[in-house]
Amino acid sequence: QVQLQESGPGLVKPSQTLSLTCTVSGGSITTNSYYWSWIRQPPGKGLEWMGAIANGDRTYYSPSQRGRTSISRDTSKNQFTLQLSSVTPEERAVYYCASGLGHWGQGPQVPVYS
Repeated sequence: QVQLQESGPGLVKPSQTLSLTCTVSGGSITTNSYYWSWIRQPPGKGLEWMGAIANGDRTYYSPSQRGRTSISRDTSKNQFTLQLSSVTPEERAVYYCASGLGHWGQGPQVPVYS
């Protein structure tokens, strides 16, 4: 069974770069799904798709982050990573990684404190 687990910092300060890693187990990042995505949910709001990486390392990003998002992957570690630069306090959210086949991580709460 494919499982995803996010890992990252306990908190991020405004203007810093948020980095999160998603480790995939029970399957391969190169074969078990074509897309691997990052999604976030601010408190009291809906889910927001941030971007995805596909086989061949093609990346797709939501325009709402205005070019501040970067997604990459390390196939040797079966991981993919999100970097979001210049974060603001409004970007405090639960950040999820997900496969294109519907597998989701549990999502760490990432606070952005001033």
